[in-house]
Amino acid sequence: MQSTKLTPGDSIEARCTKCRKNTAHVILTLGEKEPLTVECGSCARQHKYRPPSSPKKPVARRNTNSKDAERKEWETLRPSMNGANAHEYSMTGTYKVKNLINHPIFGLGLVQRVVGAQKVEVLFEDGKKMMRCK
Repeated sequence: MQSTKLTPGDSIEARCTKCRKNTAHVILTLGEKEPLTVECGSCARQHKYRPPSSPKKPVARRNTNSKDAERKEWETLRPSMNGANAHEYSMTGTYKVKNLINHPIFGLGLVQRVVGAQKVEVLFEDGKKMMRCK
């Protein structure tokens, strides 16, 4: 909190419940330690004081090393794959680990693992993809 004493009418940064972001607010009423109600400077909505939220961490992206590893794995497994034995991919199909599938966009793929009830992880030439299944 701030080291100076707050009074009604002071400006403070808070999280607006309507704008859904940190904006400048005017203090309307005070409690013992912090403001009770504030008014947003952007949308003029009056609401309970909510401290400003901290910025979210960026989503971690898969690094290129894992993509390279997936390509190498594909290259080692590809000679043993027979495209004639591959099942045509369908979202309503059921698949097991080591099943070969033929996807209309991604091409030939090998089921690596079953993830939950309706997803499988498939290794394609472009890398691993999560696919829906029955």
